[in-house]
Amino acid sequence: MSTTPTPPLYIESLDHEGRGVAHLDGKAIFVDGALPGELVRHSSYRKKPNYEQAQATEILKASPNRVVPRCRWFGICGGCSHQHLHESAQVAAKQRVLEDCFAHIGKVEPETLLSPIHGPAWGYRTRARLSVRNVIKKGGVLVGFHEKRSSYVADMTSCEVLPPHVSALLPLFREFVTELSIRDRLPQIELAMGDAVTVLVLRILEPLSAEDEIKVRAFADAHSVQIWLQPKGPDTAYPFHPLDAPELSYSLPEFNLTMPFRPTEFTQVNHGINRMLVRRAMRMLAPQPDERIADFFCGLGNFTLPIARRGAQVLGIEGSAGLVQRAVENATRNGLAEKTEFRVADLFQMTPEAYAALGHFDKLLIDPPRDGAMELVKSLPDQGGPVRIVYISCNPSTLARDAEVLVHLKGFTLKTAGVANMFPHTAHVESIALFER
Repeated sequence: MSTTPTPPLYIESLDHEGRGVAHLDGKAIFVDGALPGELVRHSSYRKKPNYEQAQATEILKASPNRVVPRCRWFGICGGCSHQHLHESAQVAAKQRVLEDCFAHIGKVEPETLLSPIHGPAWGYRTRARLSVRNVIKKGGVLVGFHEKRSSYVADMTSCEVLPPHVSALLPLFREFVTELSIRDRLPQIELAMGDAVTVLVLRILEPLSAEDEIKVRAFADAHSVQIWLQPKGPDTAYPFHPLDAPELSYSLPEFNLTMPFRPTEFTQVNHGINRMLVRRAMRMLAPQPDERIADFFCGLGNFTLPIARRGAQVLGIEGSAGLVQRAVENATRNGLAEKTEFRVADLFQMTPEAYAALGHFDKLLIDPPRDGAMELVKSLPDQGGPVRIVYISCNPSTLARDAEVLVHLKGFTLKTAGVANMFPHTAHVESIALFER
């Protein structure tokens, strides 16, 4: 039985997940692997009344921004979605996503746009969670990211966005796990790189045997990594071998700061971009010695300590007690204990009364997770509060939603905003915005 081929699609734009957007018979079609300006054939894998999701099967007319993906697993592995798009065009697309969110969700427009922050696009990931599965049908143990739109582990032996020395370990991980007695009870290897050490956290559902322990030590020694074991939740992770490895930490040299962290604690995946983002945030916030500043969602002090280094008094607030303890230790370690105070609080439950109880702040830095900071911004005083807010966001939709409150209800002006390409080759949009009264 013959089927009529679908007509070619003209790709009009990219959506917020990096898919090409086209329209056919009044229905939106989101096409993986297609770029604006291209003419493509497609195959739909999900059909709904108002839209379809599809995969490009043939590029009839290519965009001038199309490039050959560097990674041989691109399109199979779900880790990257943009390797077929030139790096500069990726950054421009993310800037457009941010502008669209401000316009359509927040009904706001920045007075000026910042130049994008970007850096090396390959080998940048200092953090990753690699899934491990023993799949007999595929020849044994697989270690890697999940396949695109799947819970299966991609059959990959290299990764272009991991540091080269970690990418080279992927095929060796297979052999290593295969030789362990608990090969079926080791679902994850987490990577955390510092300035002086690479840590691998093995998530183990059963204890290592004595023979396993010998093999783990040998692997760590042979490849100059430190191995931690995690028997249950993230808090149970502990160093296994070698115990005299260098400290796991990253540095912010411009502020003379060293930031130790546990491999299971949140830090940015891209140390180079993080340094540039901190530098820009400090220029925009311009902390002064006579000011009191709050750092909301402060984590382990990534922005708190640079603010304190500039002379201001800083209160850092974070929902995780473990991260607050780490922030206190980092402040002491860097000689900033007297300039800083840290508290544990659920900022998603903030109220005007709870905010007022914190005292007066001259300025704020807000760096929330993807859910944004709606209850916090709604709790700010309508007048007489902070005169400047620097907002760092990993989700342009919730940034724009919160910007609507700040501009239209709280009397702030959106002075400037821009993106930071924290995750090259993905649709993830990191951004920074400055609000002033």
